[in-house]
Amino acid sequence: MKRNEKITSIMTTDLVTSHIRQPLSEIQNAMAEGGFHHMLIVDGKKLAGLISSTDLLRVSYQYGQDARQTNAVLDHTVSVTELMTTDLQTMSQTQTIRDAVGIFADGKIHSLPVVNGDGELVGLVTTTDVLGYVRDQY
Repeated sequence: MKRNEKITSIMTTDLVTSHIRQPLSEIQNAMAEGGFHHMLIVDGKKLAGLISSTDLLRVSYQYGQDARQTNAVLDHTVSVTELMTTDLQTMSQTQTIRDAVGIFADGKIHSLPVVNGDGELVGLVTTTDVLGYVRDQY
């Protein structure tokens, strides 16, 4: 296994993101349609935060019920900026896969946004990406 391979070699760059002014119902629908549990939130090209399906569940109380009612609750209860987590662990595009493994090893997080020197979102790496890389080494 290569010890210093850059994270950019395994990160996903074709990301689905949402903007800080987007309605929460649209974010919830995009997550449901895409089959993922976290949405990266951007302000322009800069990473602003992350919203999880658990965050949406806490706000809506109607999660999985009538879609119109859930959308109304989501869009009129709290804003994206109030709901999103902003204290995110990120990686620089200059860091290595080994660095990601070190972060993932504690088991607290399973995805890391990758940003450039200006704080712009350039990719995402997950534990699944790292495991796929390890699998391909053997």
